[in-house]
Amino acid sequence: MGHPLKIIFAGTPDFAAIHLQGILAQAEHEVIAVYSQPDRPAGRGKKLKPSAVKQVALDNNIPVYQPLNFKETADQQTLQALNADLMVVVAYGLLLPKVILDAPRLGCINVHASLLPRWRGAAPIQRAIEAGDSESGVIIMQMDEGLDTGDMLLEARCDISAEDTGGSLHDKLADIGVPALNSALQQIAAQTISATQQDHEQTCYAPKISKRELAIDWQQAASVIQRKIRAFNPFPIAYTSLNGERIKIWQTSLSDSSGQAGQIIHADKKSIIVACGEGSLKLDVIQLPGGKALEIPAVMNSKAELFTTGTCFDQIEIT
Repeated sequence: MGHPLKIIFAGTPDFAAIHLQGILAQAEHEVIAVYSQPDRPAGRGKKLKPSAVKQVALDNNIPVYQPLNFKETADQQTLQALNADLMVVVAYGLLLPKVILDAPRLGCINVHASLLPRWRGAAPIQRAIEAGDSESGVIIMQMDEGLDTGDMLLEARCDISAEDTGGSLHDKLADIGVPALNSALQQIAAQTISATQQDHEQTCYAPKISKRELAIDWQQAASVIQRKIRAFNPFPIAYTSLNGERIKIWQTSLSDSSGQAGQIIHADKKSIIVACGEGSLKLDVIQLPGGKALEIPAVMNSKAELFTTGTCFDQIEIT
């Protein structure tokens, strides 16, 4: 291995925090500073809460910087003055200008949660499940000015099962991403890493999830709806509506029954089956307004009158 690297780490959510912890646990390089998004209001009291990455930095006595963006010259100069060898970026949430990309001696690398060039953008984990992909992975990439367009340095792959949710795939990718990142850092320090250009003709994008996408359209095929439900679990959660009340759908199973789309075609103490445009879905875990996510037997124990056979969920106008 070459000389230890002086690293700036930039990231915000749990996925990024896990990678920061992975670098610190390896203890081969020095994280001299952490950049993260400004604290955001959270919880019922809307108190400012530090990001997961900031909390890891505070726990390890690493200086934290939280610029709103890098448009201010002072913020650019602060980062340049750190004289870092490398900047590691994981789900930071900001597009970095060229002045920042060029500041560290060896530039900036990114840990991206997809097999680039597939699923460039903000929500690669959810979009892979929603699209029915059978495989995902992590790419360590040399950053350039584009959106996830830089040369690829190292990849790690994993399968997507028919049961995977956004949460479980997140965890799979974190598990393979940390050793991939540490391997890349070791190779960068030793000057043995090589880069491969992306095939830009194979590009597809993973846009940020919009609120309107969360509403279930029962006219769609059951398989399409179920992939959406899995993709958006545990956040931001797909939903339907009954008598004007929003019901979050956490988990479903495919069923062969058929009927009018959006109608409950079977309901008893243990199960609820809803017809879709093609096929049907058995509801397994749902969340009523003001309540917790519960399995269907627990829901039917107290709210069976809401879910009788023949009842139709509201038609939600998706605009």
